Amino acid sequence: MDRELPSGTVTFLFTDVEGSTKLLHRLGTERYAEALAEHRRVLREAFGRHGGVEVDTQGDAFFVAFATAPAALSAAQDAQAALPIPVRMGLHTGTPLLTDEGYVGTDVHRAARIAAAGSGHQVLVSSTTAALAGTDALRDLGEHRLKDLAAPERIYQLGPEEFPPLKSLYRTNLPVPATPFVGRERELREVQELLARDDVRLLTLTGPGGTGKTRLALHAAGEAADAFPDGVFWVPLAPLRDPGLMVEHAAQVLGANDGLADHVADKRLLLLLDNFEHIIAASTDLERLRASCPNLRLLVTSRELLGLPGEQAYPVPPLEPADATALFVARARAVEPDFEPDEATAELCARLEQLPLAVELAAARIRLLSPAQLLDRLSSRLDLLKAGRGIDPRQQTLRATIEWSHDLLDEQERRLFARLAVFAGGCTLEAAEDVCEADLDTLQSLVDKSLVRVREDHRFWMLETIREYALERLESAGEDGELHHRHVEYFLALAEQAEPHLYEYATEWLDRLDREQPNFRVALDRLEASNQWETLLRLAAALSPLWGIRGSINEGRHRLEAALAVDEGPTPARAKALTAAADLALGQGDDEKVDELAEEALCLHRANGNERGAVESLLVLAHAAADRDDFERARDLAAEAAKATEAEPSSTQAMQATWQLGWAYLGLGERDRGRELYEEALRRARAAGSTNMQALALSGLSRLAISDDRPADAIPLLEESIRLNREAGDRWRLAIDACRLARALAALGEARAAARLLASGKALLEEIGGAPSWRVGEDDETIALVRERLSDAELAEESELGATVAPDEVAAIALEAVDPSIRD
Repeated sequence: MDRELPSGTVTFLFTDVEGSTKLLHRLGTERYAEALAEHRRVLREAFGRHGGVEVDTQGDAFFVAFATAPAALSAAQDAQAALPIPVRMGLHTGTPLLTDEGYVGTDVHRAARIAAAGSGHQVLVSSTTAALAGTDALRDLGEHRLKDLAAPERIYQLGPEEFPPLKSLYRTNLPVPATPFVGRERELREVQELLARDDVRLLTLTGPGGTGKTRLALHAAGEAADAFPDGVFWVPLAPLRDPGLMVEHAAQVLGANDGLADHVADKRLLLLLDNFEHIIAASTDLERLRASCPNLRLLVTSRELLGLPGEQAYPVPPLEPADATALFVARARAVEPDFEPDEATAELCARLEQLPLAVELAAARIRLLSPAQLLDRLSSRLDLLKAGRGIDPRQQTLRATIEWSHDLLDEQERRLFARLAVFAGGCTLEAAEDVCEADLDTLQSLVDKSLVRVREDHRFWMLETIREYALERLESAGEDGELHHRHVEYFLALAEQAEPHLYEYATEWLDRLDREQPNFRVALDRLEASNQWETLLRLAAALSPLWGIRGSINEGRHRLEAALAVDEGPTPARAKALTAAADLALGQGDDEKVDELAEEALCLHRANGNERGAVESLLVLAHAAADRDDFERARDLAAEAAKATEAEPSSTQAMQATWQLGWAYLGLGERDRGRELYEEALRRARAAGSTNMQALALSGLSRLAISDDRPADAIPLLEESIRLNREAGDRWRLAIDACRLARALAALGEARAAARLLASGKALLEEIGGAPSWRVGEDDETIALVRERLSDAELAEESELGATVAPDEVAAIALEAVDPSIRD
C-alpha cells in the first residue's frame, strides 16, 4: 500500500496479536510463523479492499489510515472474519496534522490506546468513529479511562460477542479532574524524570497548602502509567487522622486481600499518597512497606519531608507568571465566559505570588469584581497579614488570600463557612442544616465562591487548607465547643438510628454510615479527648455492626476495649459496649476474650433489667462455646436465649437462637435435629425478610451438606448466601463463604478453582483481622483434597493467583468457578 496518506478527517485502525508469546509456545516456531504470515495476508487484503493505507508495521502490529470511518469499520469486520489467530483492533477518527514524517497529534495515540484496551478477536471503536460509521452494528461499552488524565472516552464494540472487561483503566483509580491541567510543563517533566530513575523510590512533593502539589502529582502519575504495569493508585489521606490507620486505609484503596506489603510484594506499582503531613508518624510504616516491596514506587505530597532514608524531595514552586495568568483566565471563563484578561490580571497573579489556590479563589470572584478591583481589595490585606520572621512567606500569602476571600463574605456566609469546618470528609445537606443551622442559599453561595465544593454524591466538602483556616475562625468565634457538641450528638443519633438496620443488612444504611467514617472517627476522638467515656461507649457500640460487616474489626476492637478499660461504671452503655466488643472478638476467634467480655456484659444487662441485651450476650457466649467444640454449653446457652425470645419468633435474636441451637445439636451428633433447626431458621428468616439470618442459615446448611458428603447440594446454598453477603458488603462472611465453597469444589474434583478460592478467602480474612480458629479444620480438609489432584507447584500457582483477588471480586470469582454441570 504505497498510496498517499489521507488528510483532513482520518480514521485510524490499529491491530495487535493478543498473547503472541503464549501463542508462540503453544504453536511452536514453525506453525507460529505460518499463522503470522497468514494473519498479515488477511489483514492487508482486507485493508486494501476498503482503501486503507498502511502507515506503519512493527512486529505483529499494524497502523492503517482510512479516508472514511465506514470503510475502516468494514475492513476490520472482514479481517476479523478471516483471521486465524486472536487479533485486537481499535478505531478512532480525528483530524491529525499530516507532515512529511507522517501523522502528528493525540488522535494517533488515542487510537492505539483504544486497541490496547481490547481482547483478541475484539474490535473497539471510539465515539467519533461510531458517530460517522453509524451504531447499528455497534455495542455501547460505556465510558472508559485511557492512559492519561483526559476525560473518559465512550467506547463501542463491533458485534454482540462477550469479551473480558476492557483494559483501558491501566489499573488506576486516579480521579478525572473537572478542569484542565494548565502550565507546569517544566515541573511535570522534572517529576517524570525523577519517577523514571531507578535510584528514586520515594519522591516527595513538598510545599505549603495551595501550591498545587496534588494536581501536579496526579498528572505526573497518570503520565507515568506505562512504566507501572501493575497499577497506579491514588490514596487520599486528608480525612485520616490516626497515623496507625494509614496502611489499612491504603490497603482498602488497593483492594488488598492480604496485608498491604503482601499484596504489593514484587509488583511494579506506583502509590500516590496525598496529603501526608498530618500523619507524619506513619512514615515508619511507609519505610517498612518500601523495604518489603522492591518494585514499589512511592509518590507523596506533603507540607514537610518525611525524613526517610533515600527520600528525594521536590519542592513545588509557584506557577510561572504566564501559567498563573493562563490559570486565572481559564477559571474566570468558567464563571464568566466572555472574560478577557488585562494588565491588572497579570499584576493580580503576581501579588498572589502565582499560587494556584490563591489564583483560583480570586478567579471565582470575577463575576462581581474586575481584576483591578480585586487587586485594590487585596493590596491592604497582604500588607496587614504579613507575618514576622520564621514564617514561610508562601504560606503567609496563602493565608492572606483565604482571609481576603473570607472578608468578602457577608456575616451569614462567614458564620456558616466556619461552622462547616466541624465536619471531616464532608457532610450531607441534612447534617449541615442540623449541626450548623445551614441555610441552603447561603450554602450554595459558598459553593459558588469555591470555598465549599460538592461531590457527585451531593456531599459538601472543603479543601483541607481552607478547612484548617475555617477551623481557626470557628475557634476565634468561640463556637467550636458548641459545634463539636452538636457534631457528636448528630452522629451519635445517626449511628443509633442506623444500628438495628445494620443487623438486618440494610445496604442503604451500611453505605450511609460507611461514607461518614471520617466524621465518626472525629466524634470518637473528641469524646476521648474530653473524657466523655459513656457517650463514647454508646457511639462505639452502635458502630460495631458496621465495623464487623465492612471489615474494620481491628479498629472497632481497639476503640471499644480502650474505652472499656477507662470507664468501668456498671452502666447500660458499658454493658452494650462489652457485648459489641465480644462480638467483634468472636469474629477474630479470640474466644477467651469473648467469654471475659460477654460474661461481664450478661451480668450488667441482667442487673440493669435489659433482657434483650442479656439475650445478645447469651448468643455471643453460645457461639464462642461452639467455636471451641463445647457443644453442651453452646446448647444450654442457646436454649436459654431461645426461651427468652419465644414470644417473638420472627425477631433476629429468636432466629439466631434457633440457628445456634442447630449448630450445637449438630456438634452433639444429633444431625437430624440440627438440620431441622437450620431449616426452621431459614424459613422464618425468609418470611421475615431478614437478609442477615437468611445468609447465616444458608451458609450453615451448606456446611452441613459438605459434612454429609453432599458437596453438590452446598453449591446453590452458597450461591445465594454469597449473593446476599455481596449485596450487603459483608466482607467477613464473603470470605467465609468463599472458603466454604472452596471446600465443596475440592470435594467435587474442581481442585484449581478450590485452591484459588481458598487463598482468596483466607487472604481477605487475614486482611480484616477476622480469621477464627474454627476455620482451620475445614481449610485443612480443602487443602488435603486439592493435593490429591495438584502438585505443590500447581497449588502454589493457584494460591498466588487467588491471593491477588480484590475483596469485591471474591463473590464473583466464587460463582464463576462453579461448573454448570455440577449444579445440574
